[in-house]
Amino acid sequence: MGKPRILVVEDDFDISNMLRIYFQSQGYEVAVAPRGSDALEMCRQQLPNIVVLDIMLPDIDGYEVCRQLRSNLRTSHIPIIFLTQRDERSDKIQGLELGADDYITKPFDVEELRLRVKNAINRATYESLTNPTTGLPSSRLIEDQLRRLLQRDNWGILYIGIDRLEEFREVYGFIAADEVLRHTAMILGEAVDVLGTPDDFIGHVGGDDFLIITRKDLVRPMAQDLIRRFSEGILTHYDFKSRQRGYIVLRDEHGNERQVGLMELVIGAITSDDGPFTDIREITEAAAAARRERRLV
Repeated sequence: MGKPRILVVEDDFDISNMLRIYFQSQGYEVAVAPRGSDALEMCRQQLPNIVVLDIMLPDIDGYEVCRQLRSNLRTSHIPIIFLTQRDERSDKIQGLELGADDYITKPFDVEELRLRVKNAINRATYESLTNPTTGLPSSRLIEDQLRRLLQRDNWGILYIGIDRLEEFREVYGFIAADEVLRHTAMILGEAVDVLGTPDDFIGHVGGDDFLIITRKDLVRPMAQDLIRRFSEGILTHYDFKSRQRGYIVLRDEHGNERQVGLMELVIGAITSDDGPFTDIREITEAAAAARRERRLV
């Protein structure tokens, strides 16, 4: 599991710098956004595990940042803690009504904030809302999105796996394999940013299984873009000799060698045209069959 990622949205440099230094010392990866628009862009580029959000910002206020994060399928699951000088009951209620998970008032005790951050991340993980390795929505959130498809049309699903990841893990270890998973999550986000829509959904089903929910007409170009991005970027995860020869060597307990090719994405796709579907199990079974056949629409 990588370091949990915190996005601090605060225009007061002294406060943001103090929080950055403190949470880094506690083992967190910390990013700072001085403006609300910066925060939304940073969430688009890399999902944080939690957002610590000031209400008073120089462009859009924290309420609007919270509203936009909650209304976007890709960021709706991220825990949000409001950090503000306001102490009016109505302000707290407004923040909680928008979907904030917690609220702390300046001046604050940094230890109290640390515990609130830790508890919010633990709750999200416990509820299986996010995958701890990639930070992408998982389990229940994926099921919720699939159920919504039963009332929609014009949708498409890309069901994505990483071929030969297990052999890679056997040679390079689980930490390197987790880096591959995070790399894959990153390129999924890049492909959706370039070719998709703001309402597209990216999920990490578990293991090396990912999915993207998008429009049906975007399925094929997005799959082609993903395969290109993955094949170009995955080489950096191998040593020089393996890159040069195009395979890795595995040895069994008897010393016998086996050659295994480099990793690649395996993608199958279904759309609303493959229905009608009456429940999400039918959707997932159809997507799994499409991936086994490497079938795109």
